[in-house]
Amino acid sequence: MDAESAGTAQGGDLRSDPRAQYRLLRRVHEATLGGERPPAPVRPVIYESWQRSLAARVDPDDYRPPVVYEYDEVADVRSAHPLRAVVPLLRDLLVSIADESAHIMIVTDAEGTILWREGPAELCRRADPVGLFEGTRWAERTIGTNAMGTALALDSPVQIYSAEHLVRTYQTWTCAAAPIHDPDTGRTLGTIDISAQMHTLHPAVVSLVSASAQLAESHLRRWMEAHDERLRARNRPHLEGLRGEPGALITSSGRVIAAEPYGAWPERVALRPGAGRVLLDDGREAVVEPLPEGFLLRMPRQARPAREPVLSLSFLGERPRAVLDGRELPLTLRRAEVLALLALRPAGLTSEQLALQLYGDDGNPTTVRAEVHRLRAQLGEAAMRGKPYRLSVRVEADFLAVREALCAGDVRGAVAACAGPLLARSEAPAIRAEREQFVAALRSAVLEHRDDEALWAYAQSEPGDRDIEVYERLVSRLPAQDPRHSVASARLAWLLAEDEEEAVSARARPRRVPAARAARRR
Repeated sequence: MDAESAGTAQGGDLRSDPRAQYRLLRRVHEATLGGERPPAPVRPVIYESWQRSLAARVDPDDYRPPVVYEYDEVADVRSAHPLRAVVPLLRDLLVSIADESAHIMIVTDAEGTILWREGPAELCRRADPVGLFEGTRWAERTIGTNAMGTALALDSPVQIYSAEHLVRTYQTWTCAAAPIHDPDTGRTLGTIDISAQMHTLHPAVVSLVSASAQLAESHLRRWMEAHDERLRARNRPHLEGLRGEPGALITSSGRVIAAEPYGAWPERVALRPGAGRVLLDDGREAVVEPLPEGFLLRMPRQARPAREPVLSLSFLGERPRAVLDGRELPLTLRRAEVLALLALRPAGLTSEQLALQLYGDDGNPTTVRAEVHRLRAQLGEAAMRGKPYRLSVRVEADFLAVREALCAGDVRGAVAACAGPLLARSEAPAIRAEREQFVAALRSAVLEHRDDEALWAYAQSEPGDRDIEVYERLVSRLPAQDPRHSVASARLAWLLAEDEEEAVSARARPRRVPAARAARRR
């Protein structure tokens, strides 16, 4: 039976009576597993899932999902998972109504392991004893029929009603889940699931999780396109440097994002780790050259002149990275600050100027000279000159790409290239000033240009995700039928409520009375 016939079996409409539906489904479950004729047919999707689960030796009376990650391991696993980028979006869309609808939101990886679980505290306490918490695996082969595991097995949205769960312990729960796919490779990244006690979850929730998964995939696709744009902007000089020799820029997953001549290359190239050459489908052999976060493929026709060394700086993400001609350099925060300042001031800086910009008036040039000496040893003396200190290689930096895009009026490109604040942990005076100016310039450009895509992308970034004016603009400009409109509306309401709560809290704080006035009162 399908979602509707689950409630209309035996001639009555049971969808408005979850307990009557549960009793019917429970009799169907017991009869089917007992080899008897059930009082109503089992939905094919459920029957097939039961068969897969039983074949994997899942015991309907054993409810313990395996713990794959301990509590203190989950945070590290989350930080490395690609779905971390869409959890805030899903949280705004689903958790904001959790207290009213009494459900919990769950996000799993591709193996069905729960990595995020959020919802009302009371419902989470009920979920803990049955294993619905972070670190447990909910694949069909480990815990039987359930929305997360079955959605992964079918690669399709699914809702599991109460006693349609194979394991009896979960038959007082109802859940719906949908898979989320990687827009780059098409592989399944995980699922988004909504679970609740059987009497509180509406049958239409499967449409909600399906729409949420599609919105998450759309967000990932925009992130991928923005990442592609950054790679093209950063690495196009390598392609242009081939001077007519056929070549292509490809991502680390092998997807072609730029090529010369256009149309002469496949959409994707199968790369082997560490391989210096790759055989294309048409029989041609291409040379593989590593680039920061990607590769250059070329069809050599003759000896090429030596290429200028390139220093690639990625200082807008969570972890600053510096790559010199494919070799990643170990970085301390201080060395990253020195590289950023020298990249921002290509004419060079003296040790006194560096000391002032790194430490303020208390800076010591001797300390700076020692730090720069160690940095030059890493880079090689050919990459950094002295008197004044300056970089003598070609510098490709994400923060410079944002600045160039803003100067060219390319607001969308600037937002796409901005993965976060400049060296977010730095307290160096010059870096802090650059960071603040950087964010102010980007925000001003986004608000002044009527580009909804750029505005939305900025709202998802760290500087924009708490900006009330940005979300007000989104709500006023996005069409009501655009799925992002409801997300922006929910986020704006939350920000306004939080802002009002902070204001009330500030007014409620007792004002400190100066000592002299207090003495007069006494």
